[in-house]
This record gives sequence, C-alpha cells and structure tokens, in this order.
Amino acid sequence: QVQVAESGGGLVQPGGSLRLSCVVSGNIFKTYAVTWNRQAPGEPRELLGTIYNNGMTDYAAPWKGRFTISRDGPAKKWYLQMSNLSPEDTAVYSCNVRECHNCPPYWGQGTQVTVSS
Repeated sequence: QVQVAESGGGLVQPGGSLRLSCVVSGNIFKTYAVTWNRQAPGEPRELLGTIYNNGMTDYAAPWKGRFTISRDGPAKKWYLQMSNLSPEDTAVYSCNVRECHNCPPYWGQGTQVTVSS
C-alpha cells in the first residue's frame, strides 16, 4: 500500500510565499513522476507541474516562473515552492505519484492554501 501526504498549507498574505511538501511512503516500487495539482471551490482541477525521476521538470504555462517543484530523493519528499501569491491562488493543493509513465497515480488528500489579507 502506498500513502501520499501533503503538508505545508495555511493562510498567507497576498504577495507572500509558501512551500508545500509531498511525502510518499509504503510499498512503492519506484517514483517515476510526481505531479502537483490544485482545485479551487467550484473550479476544475488544474495541473501545475511535474518532476520526473531524472530531475527534469515540466510546468504548465500559467505557473512557469512563479511555482517551482523540487525534490529530496532519499527522503522521498517533493516540494512545491510558490511565490507572489494572490487570492486567486486559494485552493486545495495536492500531489500524485506515478511508478511509470502509464501507471495510475497515487493521490494524497491535499492541503488547503488560503491567500488573504
């Protein structure tokens, strides 16, 4: 069984920064890719970006340059660094993990990020 858990969410002021964490535990064969997503109330889920096991990253255009995904491989931890946040960034942020390109993802429960003054 594989568990995925996000943390680091909370309340942040507009213009602020926040770093979210994604931890994977359990019986996972390998981590091919970790993808960060978010979903605001009443909105569809948005894909933010992916980091692959070779360290390469791929960001969706709207967040390129403002969001950064990184990893701590030995710790099986992945991070989403967000900067210059605005109220429009308020959402539940979640990560998913895939063992291979076409493997179904394991999802975490998400962590709430609220941007407000």
